[in-house]
Amino acid sequence: PQARSKKRSRKHQRFMERRAVLEQKGLLSPHGRLGTQTPKVGLEANGTTALRCDEVPKPKGNMSSSLSPSASPDSIARHHSVLLSQGNGSSRRVRTSSLVLRPGKYVAIDCEMVGTGPQGKLSELARCSVVNYEGDVIYDKYVRPEFPIVDYRTRWSGITKQHMKNAIPFKAAQAEILKILKDKIVVGHAIHNDFQALKYFHPKDRTRDTSQSPVLKKRAGLPIRANVSLKNLARHLLHKKIQGGCQGHSSVEDAQTAMELYRLVEVQWEKELAHSLPPRPPSPITDPAADSSQYLDDQYWPTELMASSL
Repeated sequence: PQARSKKRSRKHQRFMERRAVLEQKGLLSPHGRLGTQTPKVGLEANGTTALRCDEVPKPKGNMSSSLSPSASPDSIARHHSVLLSQGNGSSRRVRTSSLVLRPGKYVAIDCEMVGTGPQGKLSELARCSVVNYEGDVIYDKYVRPEFPIVDYRTRWSGITKQHMKNAIPFKAAQAEILKILKDKIVVGHAIHNDFQALKYFHPKDRTRDTSQSPVLKKRAGLPIRANVSLKNLARHLLHKKIQGGCQGHSSVEDAQTAMELYRLVEVQWEKELAHSLPPRPPSPITDPAADSSQYLDDQYWPTELMASSL
């Protein structure tokens, strides 16, 4: 014990010498010098309990694994932040997610395409609709393709020659749409087709494809590996009919339906996604389990600082 005490004392002396060097260089305020009396953990001047910097406050209660369909967007966002902060596996260290989930960060998109090129087999964007978390339309424009239209595909797209009179050029539409999608969580059905029409690639961790969601398929009682249409999901889960008649699809209606489906299983979807994210190594500065005494060791001090203190 006596030898350990002497070793710790020598470490403390070296620490104080290096701290003095930092103060001389103006890199450290002298008011925070070691040896000054620090307030004890307990009651502050206003009577509130002060937490130590190495303590992580515990939540007052456990959040339910599911929220009611009438839950507010703010409560859902708070639920997501808790789920993503828990990490995965047995580790319970709090970690910060790269995704800041809140309702304003969600949009749903759907595009309608027409045929260009030889025999009209090339698909090009002719209409794009984007709705927000609440299903309100924030973008809906007809787009003029870069090549002449060979097949309007009106039966499915709903696009006619009349719509192209006031359509905007593809490049202009692309710039407007990508500005909306930037840094957003984008929801859609078979959304890779929409991104392909936009000639765009959206980050996978910010994409929610309702056609690939096991949660939705399970809830609808459909096989996990089945290719399910937006129309069937809407009929099974939302009890509503879409894409009816012979006038083609409505990209606004399809985008709103995709967002409704997402919100229906939102909490469970995000929970499973949070558990599938790779765990991040805890930061030694913020990890409550880290022993701060180890930073007195020589290896944690810059070489140039050590040289100047000798």
